[in-house]
Amino acid sequence: MSAIPYPYLPTGRMIKYVDAHNPFMLEAREYARKNSLDDSVKTGSVIVKNGEIIGRGANGSDYHTEHGCERVKRGIPTGHGYELCPGCDPRNHSEPRAIADALKNGHETIGADLYLWGHWWACQPCWNAIIEAGIENVYLLKDSERLFNKASPDNIIGRQFDGVQ
Repeated sequence: MSAIPYPYLPTGRMIKYVDAHNPFMLEAREYARKNSLDDSVKTGSVIVKNGEIIGRGANGSDYHTEHGCERVKRGIPTGHGYELCPGCDPRNHSEPRAIADALKNGHETIGADLYLWGHWWACQPCWNAIIEAGIENVYLLKDSERLFNKASPDNIIGRQFDGVQ
């Protein structure tokens, strides 16, 4: 398998993969479906420690509904210019929201794992939050670099919940 050209990956970190039947990935998917406010790319994250889900988060804000996305209007590629759009602010990403949820509920995130559904990489601000929280592993859906990559002709964006009630 060739190396995946992630837009960002911190030195010394790696991404692991699980299949679509992994129970934590299924939970991240369901949380994204029910809670994401981003109509185009819904993502969900769960934080897992000792086999238990301790935090959940979904992406999005209502800013885009009313104002649109400043990054899209300017043609800024994924992973760049988050500071230009309040709706894209990393505080609205699923990873920091899941970390915040775990901490708010009194859970320690050091040594935990994060499962991210709906994206094929994590941006630098999210990686910074993941590292600061002491999260050990980041798991994505197997083949996510194809399934959730807007540039891939095989992506399922817009169809990622087909057949799910």
